[in-house]
Amino acid sequence: MLQELTDLEIDYWYEVDHNYGRKASELYVSDGVFAIGPKAMKGREAVAEFYRWRESRGDRTARHVVTNFRMLSHAGDKASFCCVMCLYAADGRPVRPSLPAIMIADIVSDCVRNDEGVWRYASHRLIPIFEGGVPATVPPDA
Repeated sequence: MLQELTDLEIDYWYEVDHNYGRKASELYVSDGVFAIGPKAMKGREAVAEFYRWRESRGDRTARHVVTNFRMLSHAGDKASFCCVMCLYAADGRPVRPSLPAIMIADIVSDCVRNDEGVWRYASHRLIPIFEGGVPATVPPDA
């Protein structure tokens, strides 16, 4: 179970890092919530719009590194888990100068398994713990 949820999280950030998050919204239930701190996007379309906005800013190199996965609860087709994310990011194409992570965040996720047996996010929350250096890309009106 935890491995399936770990795979979901890894697939999510791979999509963001390597494809500007163009398909990230597909990993949510229809009314799923993606939040970065207090800024929340509700529904697949809002998540897709966030990643379109992010891509429209121009080239950005990012690696979201996730670790320390922990199951919080599991009952039938619902599960909650958490992990830690370190974000390395800067505007522009590689190769960028190597700098410390611009954000270290806790991620807390509530997921549901659909009829095909695939896990999707009902709630995917990034809770920043440390920030510094290059600002994270969060739309001002999210």
